[in-house]
Amino acid sequence: MKPWLKFWLGNKTTRKNVSAAGTNCHIATVKVRHLYISPGHNFFGHHQGPPGEHPLVECAEIRCVAGRGIAGDRFFDFKDDYKGQITFFASEVFEELCRQLGVSGKSAGVTRRNVITVGVDLNSLVGVEFEIQGVRFLGTAECSPCHWMDEAIAPGAEKLLHARGGLRAKILTDGILRVDA
Repeated sequence: MKPWLKFWLGNKTTRKNVSAAGTNCHIATVKVRHLYISPGHNFFGHHQGPPGEHPLVECAEIRCVAGRGIAGDRFFDFKDDYKGQITFFASEVFEELCRQLGVSGKSAGVTRRNVITVGVDLNSLVGVEFEIQGVRFLGTAECSPCHWMDEAIAPGAEKLLHARGGLRAKILTDGILRVDA
């Protein structure tokens, strides 16, 4: 059995982590900086048209529902076994991107990802089960940037986000994610 990784949030810097098979797992300290949902799609499925105008709602907490998605989000019950029930994006990547493009005053929420993290290489979680605040996920794929990033952030964003667009994941257990203080 392949060991799965546990990623813990909060201010805990050490924690004994053991996989279901009893094998020690990699330890990482991760924080949730922001949480977002949106009731509708602004870019997804808008290929030859203008973006939508659905609001992005910042939340102090979100309810994750196993196999279905985030309650209140546009991808909740989108389709069976959907690989993007929740999406993650690294705050560090967004900050670097803004520096490179000379952008200020924008929130990482413009990426339309659900969870903005600090302290983890999201690409390392593709194909891996991991846990955040007691909720288990399976990293399924990179959340590839699209041409809309150039409009939402600045021209050149799509190219600079290549292989750094975030993580799509399935939700394996029910639970609540909260923004870390």
